[in-house]
Amino acid sequence: MKKIDLTQFQHHAASQIGIHFSFDREMIEFIKLLKNISWSQTFGCFYFLANRFNLESFMVHMQGKNYLVDDSAINHIQLSRHIPSENDLLETRIELFKNYLTGKRYSESTIATYLSFTGKFIRFHKDTEDYTLRDVDRFVEKEIAGKRYAISSHRQCISALKHYFDFIELDSFDTSLLNRPEKSKFLPGVLSKEEVLDLLRATRNLKHRSILALIYSSGLRIGELLNLRLDHIDVDRKQILIKQAKGRKDRYVLLAESFIPLLYNYLQTYKPQIYFTEGQNNGQYTASSIRAFLKDSVKRAGIRKRVTPHTLRHSYATHMLENGIDIRYIQELLGHSRPETTMIYTHVTQKDLMKIRSPLDESLKELMDRNKDNPNLRLSRNLLG
Repeated sequence: MKKIDLTQFQHHAASQIGIHFSFDREMIEFIKLLKNISWSQTFGCFYFLANRFNLESFMVHMQGKNYLVDDSAINHIQLSRHIPSENDLLETRIELFKNYLTGKRYSESTIATYLSFTGKFIRFHKDTEDYTLRDVDRFVEKEIAGKRYAISSHRQCISALKHYFDFIELDSFDTSLLNRPEKSKFLPGVLSKEEVLDLLRATRNLKHRSILALIYSSGLRIGELLNLRLDHIDVDRKQILIKQAKGRKDRYVLLAESFIPLLYNYLQTYKPQIYFTEGQNNGQYTASSIRAFLKDSVKRAGIRKRVTPHTLRHSYATHMLENGIDIRYIQELLGHSRPETTMIYTHVTQKDLMKIRSPLDESLKELMDRNKDNPNLRLSRNLLG
């Protein structure tokens, strides 16, 4: 068991509690997760302001870890009776919950979402911590459904609260009774192959055209495009390595042969250093910039559909399916964990729909077959003569 010694000393005209231990990188990173922790070059240790609230927060933070904390050198009687404010308590709870989620290895975006909803819930019920199922219902009724959050956000909120209740070991009700609303089932918007080419032709800026062409030709998510490094593009093998994408998975996608001349032209003109597309000072480009010029290109191309960067990914998957590519390969190329996610594209492909005739077409065909003497019979004419 690793040992931590706490000491008390004067620093910056105030009483501080120092944290001493043998060098351990993992312990350093864990301690730095706490707020109000500072490093003293003079005393060669981490420290925090000496009061009972901070000390108790530190002890709670270290619970469940393989650390033995020796606080025998601390004068507990003389510690100031710091009465934490409501914001202090909220921040401490959120910080500890964040550490819990970090330990579960959730992504930064998931943690941020869960902390946001949990913070709203705690503030909504600031007068109690002994929550009931009705407390959750009231919060959802007023703050989630009442403020017209999307169904997807509603589902994330319930997931966040389930994790929070597990974290605080709530036993006043069975958290399995918390039900998420059913997912909304929307068909993805898709451009035709002709519309994709019109869009690329209408994009005059070389950098912008390269970005849109790569998203479509390789089926990338916008985040994957923004995080794509130059050294992950293999022109010889015509492959692109997508590192740690959604679900923390690596995968290879196709590098279209027809995109390579455009790629070379773009690289020679803009000379990016690290990422495929870069903003100022070789930093990463932004999603908002892509959405802005895409909107302009859509308008210039005369496309009336709602088009986002993800529409290009949907179009890629749909066109691949229409070209006869097995859906299992498409699932791998898109980075979907479940085949059910990829199956949605079977509802929007034209290949099979084109084989099905409307009953109106069949009725008119039968009528025209019976009236072969009138080959010009059409709906636009008076069928009754």
